[in-house]
Amino acid sequence: MLHEFIDWILVTVNSWGYTGIFVLMALESTVLPVPSELVLIPAGYLAYQGKMNVLAIWLASTVGSLAGAGVNYAFALWVGRPFLERYGRWFFVRPALLHKTDVFFERHGAISTFTGRLIPGIRHLISLPAGLTRMNLLTFSTYTLLGAGLWSAVLTAMGYFIGGNESLIKDNLPLVTVGVLIFVALTLAIYVLRQRRRQA
Repeated sequence: MLHEFIDWILVTVNSWGYTGIFVLMALESTVLPVPSELVLIPAGYLAYQGKMNVLAIWLASTVGSLAGAGVNYAFALWVGRPFLERYGRWFFVRPALLHKTDVFFERHGAISTFTGRLIPGIRHLISLPAGLTRMNLLTFSTYTLLGAGLWSAVLTAMGYFIGGNESLIKDNLPLVTVGVLIFVALTLAIYVLRQRRRQA
């Protein structure tokens, strides 16, 4: 079943082209389990072969990610927020907790959205609290594009430079993930230091 699903992703990238990349990355940005690695690394390799354009891949994947994230954001805003305001106490989400979350995202929503897009497992879900807390849509979209754009560029570059060597991908993908996580940690550390200096 999983093997067939992976084959379907690869066929979609090859046959649907940029539209397929857009659709798959939009799905990847919702709660559906579409691994972005299986979309963008093959696309990058196709670009290396001259069958696709790197910039077009990056645009399709980044805008697709924003579209999928927008679906999560809208669902959380229009459905999740009213639900929690009315029934949240039955799920241990009291108004005070909801208010604290609102305050946190008002202060740190931008950095949370940007770094969240780079962390596996969180990147699919970061749009939900943004919508629940009514984060400014322009701010949400801007930092989603920045995070998704960076992630798309990294994976597409991997496909372009080593996409034809499966063993190299297996060896280097964990290193890339670690590198991205280190970048996220450094970004958060710099952000925290700046916040402390402002409050001092």
